[in-house]
Formats: sequence, C-alpha cells, structure tokens
Amino acid sequence: MMIVMQETASDEDIKAVIEKIEQAGAIAHPIKGARLTVIGAIGDVEQDVNIESLGLEGQPGVDRLVPILKPYKLASTQIRHGERTVLDIQGRKIGGDHFALIAGPCTVESREQTMETARCVRDAGVTLLRGGAYKPRTSPYAFQGLGGEGLRLLAEAKAETGLPVVTELMDVRDLADVLEVADVIQVGARNMQNYPLLTEIGRSGCPVLLKRGLSATLDELLMAAEYILKEGNPSVMLCERGVRTFETDHRRTTLDIMAIPILKELTHLPVIVDPSHAAGRRDLVLPLSLAAAAAGADGIIVEVHPNPDVAVCDGPQALLADTFAEFASAVQRTAETAGKALSAA
Repeated sequence: MMIVMQETASDEDIKAVIEKIEQAGAIAHPIKGARLTVIGAIGDVEQDVNIESLGLEGQPGVDRLVPILKPYKLASTQIRHGERTVLDIQGRKIGGDHFALIAGPCTVESREQTMETARCVRDAGVTLLRGGAYKPRTSPYAFQGLGGEGLRLLAEAKAETGLPVVTELMDVRDLADVLEVADVIQVGARNMQNYPLLTEIGRSGCPVLLKRGLSATLDELLMAAEYILKEGNPSVMLCERGVRTFETDHRRTTLDIMAIPILKELTHLPVIVDPSHAAGRRDLVLPLSLAAAAAGADGIIVEVHPNPDVAVCDGPQALLADTFAEFASAVQRTAETAGKALSAA
C-alpha cells in the first residue's frame, strides 16, 4: 500500500503514520519527494497484516491510499509518485538527467595495470571507477581475482584519482572488507537471485549495481532489487548486461536494448548498461554504448585495459586505454542528445 501525504503534512503527521504502520507489524518506507512525502507500507503476508484496516485515511496529513499492484512494491514507479530516483555517489549523481560513465579494469591484476587504468579513465572524465577484486569464473581453474590485495589496490587508486569505486561482492563473508573500499557494491549476473546475499547488502546501506541474470526476466530483476530495497536501502541501480538467446555466433550474449525503455516504465530506479559483457568483442562496445545512451540509459559500465592482449580476464572485450578518451567523448555527445549530462566531479 502507498500512503500519499498532503503537501501540508507536518513531520509529526508523517511520524504518526509511520508509527501506526509499524505498530501493526508492517514495514514503513518513507520517501520524500520535491513536493510531498509518500510512505510505502509493506505488510507481512505470513502475519496477515492488513494495511487497509489501519484507518490511515482519517489520519491527519494523509491525502489518500493507493494500492501497489505490482509484486515489486518498492521498485515500482508508483511508489515514487512520478519522480525518478537519483543516486548521489560521493557527489556524483546517477539517474534523472545525469548520465554515469563507469569504467576501469575487468579485474585488478597488478598495481601498475590498476593505477595506469585508473588515471586514464579519470582523465577522460568518468563518473566511477570499476574494478574486480573477486571474480566469478565459469571455470574453477581460471583466475579468481586477487581478493584482499585487489581491494587494497583499488583503495590506492581511489585515493590517488578521487574516483568512487564499484567492485563486486560474491560472498557475504567478504562484505566487511568490501565495504571498507567500495562506494558501490556490484552484484554480478550469477548472484542476481542469491537472496541471502541481496538481503545483507540491503542491510549494509551501501549503493548497489544489480546486474540482470543471463536468463532472468525483467520482473525477476525487479524482484531481486526488492530484496535490497525492503531492507531500507534505496540506492539501487539496475544493470542490463545481455541475456542468452538462440544466437550463438559472433557475440557472447544478446544486449536487450528494449529493456531500457521498458524498465523506465516499470521502475523509478536508474538503468545502467554493460555492453562489454554483452558483446564480448571490443569492436561492438562503442555502437552498443551509443545505442544504450540514445535509448535513455542512465549510464554504461565498460572495461578498459592498457594492454588487453595480455589481460588475464576478458581481454577481447576491453577498450584500449590509449583511445578511451575518444570513446568517452562519443558516448557523452550521444547522452547529451538524449537529454542527459555526464556526471563527474
């Protein structure tokens, strides 16, 4: 249920509604907009909490009650009452009219590689630095990341460049270590439906980049986001990174460009696109990035490497550090044509 407060509602009115919801055993999620406050009331089905029976319509400051029909209550566009979520990551805004360019190495390999890449993307004006310390790999014999040492190198790159860091969390046992470095936690496609992990990340309060699973529907992606949102963490970005289709030649997966406008209809959360993992080919990353920006995405996340030919992970899809500035400029121009400004320091 969504409780829409009047524009003139006082802080005491809002507090009284929240207390009444919580006393009934439900969870209140207040969302302050530019004009008014909306309170999402999520009842526990097992406890049979009936929000409609609380008599909130007669409460001071309450304008009306609106049922949320979608199963993803907090991710639905209804809960924001027409407003879109804009994240603020260390002063860099993502969503609304702001476009995020997230770039960096697929995986942290060495200090030299990490620092060179971080300086390169910083000079090109990116929003956030991406880099993997823990890597989920199809083969158990492939490089799995540097772990704690990788986090230390990301922290060093962050300190020198001033760029906020996006890095992946795979295991809840590593949460505390990742939180010491990460400004955004990435949840990879393979963990999109790891619900205990999503719950703990939600409780951490750290902003999240949630990638769509390889075979996941958009509704399943939104329900995964709901696990994070229901724990009181509103800072979630959704990421389209390609899905498996009947196509097996010339590409890794199929980038679902149509997911961008559809998600914009279904949810208020920012939508990011990962053309690097979708394509698996460097030459396809630019056209897919431009297509994503033109379709209204709130940002893209791409991989960059000083020498992709010797990369230990996903070299064929990594952009060249030497030419990354030209790539960034092309994406920025397209984003501006779509009405979004590149978000940087």
